[in-house]
This record gives sequence, C-alpha cells and structure tokens, in this order.
Amino acid sequence: MNGAQALIRTLVDAGVDVCFANPGTSEMHFVAALDDVPGMRGVLTLFEGVATGAADGWARMTGRPAATLLHLGPGLGNGLANLHNARRGRTPVVNVVGDHARSHKRLDAPLESDVDSLAGTVSGWVRRTLAPEDVGADAADAVAAAGRGQVATLVLPADVSWSDGAAVAGPPPPWSRPVPPQHRVDEVAAVLASGEPVVLLLGGDVLAGEDGQLAASAVAGATGVRLLAETFPARWVRGAGLPDIGKLPYPPEVAMKSLAGTRHLVLAGAVPPVHFFGYPGVPGTPVPADCSVHVLSEPGEDGVAALRALAELAAPGAAPQPVEASRPELPAGRLTPRAVSAVVGALLPERAVVVDEAITSGVGIAELTSGAPRHDWLSLTGGAIGDGLPMAVGAAVACPDRPVLVLQADGSAMYTLQALWTMAREQLDVTVVLYDNGSYAILQGELARVGATGGGERAGQLLDIGGPALDFVALATGTGVPATRAETVEELADQLRTAFREPGPHLVQAVLRPAG
Repeated sequence: MNGAQALIRTLVDAGVDVCFANPGTSEMHFVAALDDVPGMRGVLTLFEGVATGAADGWARMTGRPAATLLHLGPGLGNGLANLHNARRGRTPVVNVVGDHARSHKRLDAPLESDVDSLAGTVSGWVRRTLAPEDVGADAADAVAAAGRGQVATLVLPADVSWSDGAAVAGPPPPWSRPVPPQHRVDEVAAVLASGEPVVLLLGGDVLAGEDGQLAASAVAGATGVRLLAETFPARWVRGAGLPDIGKLPYPPEVAMKSLAGTRHLVLAGAVPPVHFFGYPGVPGTPVPADCSVHVLSEPGEDGVAALRALAELAAPGAAPQPVEASRPELPAGRLTPRAVSAVVGALLPERAVVVDEAITSGVGIAELTSGAPRHDWLSLTGGAIGDGLPMAVGAAVACPDRPVLVLQADGSAMYTLQALWTMAREQLDVTVVLYDNGSYAILQGELARVGATGGGERAGQLLDIGGPALDFVALATGTGVPATRAETVEELADQLRTAFREPGPHLVQAVLRPAG
C-alpha cells in the first residue's frame, strides 16, 4: 500500500470522508487513490480559497473535521484567508498539502517554498511526514488535533505518497469537551446575586445548539442578566422556540454603547470582545474600564454543561423565554437592505442553513428572522471576506437535505466567485442573494471611522466597484448557475420562491443602488 492510499483510508476510518480539493502534480497519487477508497468523496474547486472555505462550512455543520487537498506553498497561500476564518471559528479542518519529493527539494524548483512556515500561520498543529510508514499514524494524529477545534496541516512529500510500505492507522480516541470547574459556576452565581448590571456573552458551543441557549434564557429570566451573542458566531441555531438573543454590534461606537454601564461581563464559550481595528482616540475594547470580566467557560470547554449548572444554582426551576413563531410582512417597492431582510424573514424555509456575508447590507436581518422557522446561521468569524460562497458549498455538501441560503455582498463575492461553478457541478441546493450596491460599503464607513477624512475622488475610486458594473447574472450563468435580477421587493420575493422550490443552485442579484 502506498502512502496516499494509507492516508485516505486512515482519514475515512476516522470519519473524515469529504475532501475539498484543488490538486497539482505533487498530489496526483492522492487523486489516484480516490478510486481505491470509495468512502472518500472528492469535491473539486477551481480556487484553493473555495476549498478551504468549503471545508470550514462542512465542518461547522457536521462537527467533524473536513479535509482539504492543496498544491504546495502557492496553493496553500491561495487558501490561507479562509483557513484564517476557520482558525478564528475554531473549526476542525485537516489540511493536506502536497510538497516536492524529498530528493527534489534541494534543487530549489520553481514551486519550492517554506510550506511548513506558511501552514503555521493558520494551523494549531503542523507535521511533515518523512516516510511512508509514518503516513497512517500522522494522519490519525492530524484528525485528533483537528477534532479539538483547530486547523491541522499535514505536509506530504510526493515520494512519500507514491512509495509503498505504508499502513492504515486506527481512528484516534474520541475527544470530549472538558467540563469547567465548579468554582467558576459558584463565582458567576455570586456575581448574578450582587444586583449589579451583568451581561452574559454567549459563543462557541453554547450557540451551536439549543440546550445552552435555553439554560442561559432561564438564568436571564430569573436574575435579570442581559444576554448577548458574540459578534460573529461560527454556528448559531436560531428561530422560533429559542430565545431572542441580540448580537454584540460590530461598529465600535455602537458596541461600546451596548455595554455601557455593565459592571460584570460573563463569558460562556466566548472570548473577551475587542474591536476589529484600532481607531484614533478609541479604546481597543468595548468593555467598560470599570467592568469585571468573569469566565464561566472557555472556548473548547463544555459551555452547555456550565450553563446548566449555573441555571440549577442561580435560577432553580426557572423557565426559558423562547420566541414565538412570527414572520415579517412583505414590504413593497424598490429594494433597500432592510426590505431584503424582510423578504428573507418572510420566506426563509424550514431547517435552512443561512450563510451570512451580507456585510453592511444585512440591515435588520437578525431582527426580522428571529421568529422564523428553526435555522442555522454561519458567520464570517475571522473577518477575511470571501468565505460566504465557499462556506455555502461545504454546508450544502454536509446537509444535502437542507436548503442553504447565502446572503452575499457583491465586493466579497468576487473573491471566491469560482464557488458557483462547484455549486453547479455538484448540483447543490444553494440560493444566493447577491446584494448589489456597487461598492465596498464597509470600507467607506471605515474611511471616516479611522479619521481619514480627506478622501476625495481618487480615494473614492478604490472603494467603488460600480464602474464598470458587475453583471452577476451573466457571471453566474457563465458558471452554470441559473440567475435572475431583482430591483423590487415583489421581484425578489417571486424569484426567491422559485429558487427555494426548484432543486440545484440559484442566484438572485438584488439591486440596491438608487435608480438613475
């Protein structure tokens, strides 16, 4: 058995049975081995950033590591942005990167690079396999490392793949989240009893299911603590029957206002919040200077168990406060960001997976979907735009029986537009709402926020993508995805109904620019 065959069989036996790939010459024996190991599904992408983003989406929805297959250092480099998002989302990913044969590396071939150092920028675990007999054990170790909520990168030289003498390793032992110590629960219970203003910031595993949210809601109802979700949750189960939990806002001035007056911030699966960037004269965190921060559970720990214990101690017998089922009424007329949100809230299918990369166009989307049928929400965890379309690919592969809806800004769509081709090739049930405002609107706001107020016409050209206008209908149909264009609420609603009803991918270009 050669190294590539042992690698794939070990991965499959460990539950890693999907590989998002953009292979090259050094990975050809891995490609050939797919015919020998039918348990592994290979999904081709036309850009490495699609492969890594799809692995992120797949793993968020399954809770199991996905695999990628990337070509040498340049291929890994092309995928780094979405591996960064996966790292920030604590997503389990097994990243397989081919490299030159061992005897060829010393020749400094044109594609030679320091793969290991590149991998280290986004990986919590990196290993280079040096002999075929080590492939199975190294692959099992990579799966175990990824399962703890991180990117694990295995660098595989080409000759290790093609050489015989490899063996399949058994699956790694199961990993479970450690339960936080009781003294933390006791400390937080005492804080809740103090009568001072408390915010409970939820993240990680607490938002990824219903049990933690319901326990937090019971605590809030009994003690008056205010609930907030972290700004960009990796996975958030939402909708009717669950508590209506607001998010900590993104803009620093709004985030600081949201936490103003808070004397105690309790973290349950979340990390202490900081602003995405530094701004002149603005503190780096929205947490008030006189606010104490308490950790109930850290990321990677069992935050759900900690919240249950807290509810038993601080709110015995208290009931959660779920949201009743509700839908916004459809507005009328030309599209605005809030009107698009209303249409989504009115029509969101049951059991949908929503991938949110709407950026500035998602005005009111959380509010107008809070009472919608139960759904999952995937966010841009690391801020590296271009994850929306690839994540939808991974989510749709992971959940073929569930509709996937992408709320996609136009500028960031162009980073990984190749994902549409994979949607068409795999006939994935993905509907893309493409917010067409013809600009990098998020950067227009940041220009003023950082105090760069002298921006004129030349500066504006770097933030405007309207000239020439991008024709997303043509771009989508050119990749095999049916597409339509909507300028009114009525058109958007009709086109979304059709897209949700018909199988396969669809794109709707929602035009938000003013007429004329």
